Amino acid sequence: MPPLDLALVGAAHIHTPNFIRRLLARNDVRVKSVWDHDAHRAARYAAELGAATVAELAAIWEDESIQGVIICSETNRHEPLVMEAAAAKKHLFVEKPLGMGRDDAARMAEAIEAAGVIFQTGYFMRGQPVHQFIREQIRLGHFGKITRVRHSNCHSGSLGRWFDSEWLWMTDLAQAGVGAFGDLGTHSLDILMWMLGDVARVTAVIDTAVGNYGETDEFGEGLLVFENGVVGTLAAGWVDVQNPVTLLVSGTEGHAYVCEGKLFFKSGHVEGADGQTPWSELPEAWPHAFDLFLDAVVGGSTGPLVTPQEAAARSAVMEAMYRAARERRWVQIED
Repeated sequence: MPPLDLALVGAAHIHTPNFIRRLLARNDVRVKSVWDHDAHRAARYAAELGAATVAELAAIWEDESIQGVIICSETNRHEPLVMEAAAAKKHLFVEKPLGMGRDDAARMAEAIEAAGVIFQTGYFMRGQPVHQFIREQIRLGHFGKITRVRHSNCHSGSLGRWFDSEWLWMTDLAQAGVGAFGDLGTHSLDILMWMLGDVARVTAVIDTAVGNYGETDEFGEGLLVFENGVVGTLAAGWVDVQNPVTLLVSGTEGHAYVCEGKLFFKSGHVEGADGQTPWSELPEAWPHAFDLFLDAVVGGSTGPLVTPQEAAARSAVMEAMYRAARERRWVQIED
């Protein structure tokens, strides 16, 4: 079978080079066309992919051979691109977060679902063995009543000035919608909601530390109350020199934490789970979220993919946390 044709629509995101490497490693898909509002950026990535650049998006939407598109544009450009792609019935990988906030993300999710196309976004942490395992233990009730849960996703990007060149737009709230807390925190938020369900209300503190990118936030701490009553905390930032403990779940009948990638798990419901030594009986890691999308569009399972409504819900909750931080209060998550 010849490779399936895709298009790269927007190439601004910092993950674009990684996605290009993954595309070039496969023989079942190819990028036929590349578009970006920055013609020089489009030409550079098209050359790497052996693809053609197009000056007008209509050339992609009207090309029936192109089955799907990869949208890695600035976040404030997502909505028009997603709407046009959905109208053209193209499968969609849209880099996270889906929207600038609740409203645009909801409109995109509705359009994607109405189009009936395959959708995926970049929440790759779901496939990590520790997250799969803890989610299943929660489902089985092996923690009893969960009283607290925490997820942390931090790096030193601002300290190292990682965004100074072509990624500078990611520090501009007008284009990205969020700073450090939303950029990395959306992954933690996805894991917490994937494990525990919908969020009822939130509050947060979001701030700068060294101010390397002006007033754009560099760290934050969120407090979430889920619909099921579980209390969660979420930490994310670009100013951490270390982040050893990434996950903690505590309940009346079980406890788990992940430190330096190792899981420590205690539950009377599971033989050998004494919490003293790293737990090694873990499921296999999933392919990367981007590869799951590529697998799906060439005829594989869509089961592990993030749904449009899930992606939209994360944008809504994150927007609420930023609002809570600005207004210094609790914010209810609206339906």
